[in-house]
Amino acid sequence: MQLFLDIIRQSLQTLWAHKLRSFLTMFGIAWGVGSLLLLVGLGEGFRSGQKKNLANLGQDIMFTFPGRIPAVAGSLVSSQPYHFNYGDYVAIRNEAHYLRAISPVLQRDDIRASSDYTSANGQVFGVEPEYNQIRNVPLQAGRWINEEDNRERRRVAIVGWEMLKNMFPGRPAVGSTILLNGVQFQVIGVLAKIGREGNNGTNIRLFIPLQTMRVLYPLKENDAEDAVSFFNYRPRTPEEHLLAKSEIHRIIARRHNFDATLTDSFQDWDTIEGSIRVAKIFTAMDAFLGAVGLVTLGLGAIGIINIMLVSVSERTHEIGLRKALGATQRSILTQFFLEGAFLTVLSGGIGAFVTAMLVVGLAQLPAPDGFDTPRIVPFSAVAAIGALSIAGVAAGLYPASKAAKLEPVEALRQE
Repeated sequence: MQLFLDIIRQSLQTLWAHKLRSFLTMFGIAWGVGSLLLLVGLGEGFRSGQKKNLANLGQDIMFTFPGRIPAVAGSLVSSQPYHFNYGDYVAIRNEAHYLRAISPVLQRDDIRASSDYTSANGQVFGVEPEYNQIRNVPLQAGRWINEEDNRERRRVAIVGWEMLKNMFPGRPAVGSTILLNGVQFQVIGVLAKIGREGNNGTNIRLFIPLQTMRVLYPLKENDAEDAVSFFNYRPRTPEEHLLAKSEIHRIIARRHNFDATLTDSFQDWDTIEGSIRVAKIFTAMDAFLGAVGLVTLGLGAIGIINIMLVSVSERTHEIGLRKALGATQRSILTQFFLEGAFLTVLSGGIGAFVTAMLVVGLAQLPAPDGFDTPRIVPFSAVAAIGALSIAGVAAGLYPASKAAKLEPVEALRQE
């Protein structure tokens, strides 16, 4: 144990004897480790922010909107718009095999909502009870629409977070009544805030049972009977999202008498496909940022290799003297091993600590939409410091081993 402590003391004395060289080398290592961690952390922050944005919508969400049907095959000029209807929903619900849940949405933006305190304009959505299995609609108080509400066409409503602030400022809403175009509804639930204020449409919506919406506020489409705005659905599994989309296209095309392969006849938003595409972008971005970080890290490795090679070369005479005094080859190699490991681990630790403090500081700032503050990836820190340690130790041990194998007289002759 005493021998080990003596070696550590000698290593520190050697580093202190070359303060400037040791400092510059340690700075290069710390900079390389810190740059790698920060670049990887930026990529992870962006990835996390995008995941949160998708999670605000819901899990594995898909949308299908009506498009246009060409009157003459292949001619977009002759195409005419068409609309989904409630019968389409019933057919999909009864025939589709790859769906976990589906809800038609009747959307109106021209319904005036009034409370005892004020009036407000927002979106009114008529939805099935299964809607909360598809979209993210977290309740702050009260309950969600149930089957009895829908079947009995009850006049009940769920109020979004922004609408709650406008219509019931500082007051409880559940159990109160509101007027929708003069028709009285009871508030049975209010939603929690979703995402950032103003960037999520759910916050400014009112939800009522679909059957109630069909009776009181049908869509004003001149050429469509019992029309619905669009379909929200969730595939049975994420891997089956294309099968679910194709199945819905076939059913709708059959009911509206057009070819299901006419992709312009549908407008789809597939968040699963979007997340796969975004994941590929993030993977490429991580590879790029990682490569930049590795180049910076490589510069630190060159620094530690250089100082160890120079240190061994300068101390060949010392190695010969120590061997003449009885030092073993093992003790000589242990000293150079500890010097290399000390430089890299201490410098890498400093770089990781400074970067962690920077990340903590950035976390106090408001992050832009779609972006989380950088985060430290422990694996990257361990890998970076480990790689530098291997480079530094190898750079010191190889020439030290050659010098330690020399006869003391030969080593003493080296300049």
